[in-house]
Amino acid sequence: MKRIYVGNLPWSTTDEELQETFAKFGAVNSAVVIKDRETGRSRGFGFVEMDGSDADKAIEEMNGQNMGSRPLRVTEANERPQRGGGGRGPRRD
Repeated sequence: MKRIYVGNLPWSTTDEELQETFAKFGAVNSAVVIKDRETGRSRGFGFVEMDGSDADKAIEEMNGQNMGSRPLRVTEANERPQRGGGGRGPRRD
């Protein structure tokens, strides 16, 4: 299973449209457009999960292709670095 980053999406893109766009390359396990927590508006990028060889073909074919007159940036997603819990840190007495 590979995770694909899809950047420069039109603001109106839905999860379903993203899935349909990549389904022509094989089975899409998930497709999610990332939204702002506060406003609920698209942040202009998303992620698609597909099997390895299908994902490779999708990346190759879709990178630079126009979607809603915007050229997509499609790459294999980097793993997200571990982030702290957001607390105040260790207590120092």
